[in-house]
Amino acid sequence: MLRVGLLGFGLAGQAFHAPVIRAVPGMELACILERHGTRAQEKYPEVRVTRTVEELLADETIRLCVVATPNDSHFDLARSCLLASRDVVVDKPFAPTLKETTELIRLAAERRRLITVYHDRRFDGDFSTVKQIVHSGKLGCIAEYECRFDRFRLEPRPNAWRERAGYPGAGVLFDLGPHVIDQALALFGEPHSITASAFCQRETSVVDDSFDVCLEYPGMRAMVRARMIVYAPGPHFLIHGTKGSFIKYGMDPQEPRLRSGNIPSGMHWGDDWGEEPAAQWGTLSVVGEPVVRVRTDRGDYRRFYANVRDAIEKGSPLEIPPDQILSNMRALLLAHKSSREQRAVAWNENVD
Repeated sequence: MLRVGLLGFGLAGQAFHAPVIRAVPGMELACILERHGTRAQEKYPEVRVTRTVEELLADETIRLCVVATPNDSHFDLARSCLLASRDVVVDKPFAPTLKETTELIRLAAERRRLITVYHDRRFDGDFSTVKQIVHSGKLGCIAEYECRFDRFRLEPRPNAWRERAGYPGAGVLFDLGPHVIDQALALFGEPHSITASAFCQRETSVVDDSFDVCLEYPGMRAMVRARMIVYAPGPHFLIHGTKGSFIKYGMDPQEPRLRSGNIPSGMHWGDDWGEEPAAQWGTLSVVGEPVVRVRTDRGDYRRFYANVRDAIEKGSPLEIPPDQILSNMRALLLAHKSSREQRAVAWNENVD
């Protein structure tokens, strides 16, 4: 068994890491670092709970450490784990700066340890479907790609560090941006420039709660957006090419189920996990052909940790290797720079 230590038991640890780790064959959630409170012990009474990273790392049978803490602690905790010769998964965003990102990747290579970032949205069923359609050539040359991540939340959450002024890595561009930017980079590679605007829709917001990011490619634009005041969402994916279009409403159903805790406690999540209702399937419109509904692939975040397990134990290639971590962080920080300076920024510009 690959024994795993989970650092942090807030929303990310509770909803997106602990249950997924426990559902992957060959992985064992061996220890949880929860500095305060008793939620981890109540939820997982059979799992050891520690109050310090030193306690967790003292257990030499733990091979993989998962950092699921607030953004400003990612660097120090991941560094401690690497120096203790552990493989490391870091929740998104990987780090608040490119300097810290580069240092962690350098240290992992020096210590010959695995390091990756938890971009679970790579394993959304709708993204898998979009990837197949784009790569199939059915749409011809892609002229425009758009992905929206919209919510309806009229007030900031009280005491949430993600919405706190002056907090490193706060704001929705740091929160949701890594997901939609990562998907665009996975589809189209590195752009030649980025133009972005991070702004507030809500009067009570003190950090950005919405954004538009445009990744410019030769002959194509990839737009990724997020909003907090969208009661009736438009398309989640909208793709236009020289031979047709693909339009997809609705988002992958895994996050709501994980947030609600409405999942089995073991490895068997049922055959319907990640299945979208037919009403949310996308429509493919190709020139000269009838419009067809495209069944959405099943999403499954367990595939992320299964890949990490296989990379550690079998030497399999990582789905999200260090060079893609660097590209995502560069794009995210360039988007912030573009928004601050209100101009397009080139891909090779300095960001720190």
